[in-house]
Amino acid sequence: MKTLFTTEAISIGGRSGSIQTPDGLLDVALGNPLEKGIARRGPNPELLFAGAYSACYHGALLNAAKKLGSPAKDSRVRALVSLIEDDLGGYRLAVELHAKLPGIDRAQAQRIMDEAHKTCPYSKALRGDTSVKLLVD
Repeated sequence: MKTLFTTEAISIGGRSGSIQTPDGLLDVALGNPLEKGIARRGPNPELLFAGAYSACYHGALLNAAKKLGSPAKDSRVRALVSLIEDDLGGYRLAVELHAKLPGIDRAQAQRIMDEAHKTCPYSKALRGDTSVKLLVD
């Protein structure tokens, strides 16, 4: 195995705090949608995760489409990330990944999505504890 790169982010104040990176590329005040009485909110961790997962999975999708002989031009990936409280008072995530693959039939689009899910690092990291649904739009 070969490490391609490592990145770093620092959280201050938890879900209602902020996230910064040492290089200054990210400096975000977070907003907790569960916290009452806050008029202005920043993005929450699940929103940031949805953006990151959709971008990562989209890269894997483009690779899978090319590998399977159906280049995905003008494709889009939409990620929905839900925070769920389990019966033990803990939390978990549920994810839906929706892909639009213009010009590719539904069955081939599903094959491409399934192949991408096998190779996407975010998908691999979530295996076992998180529900991830793959849906062709």
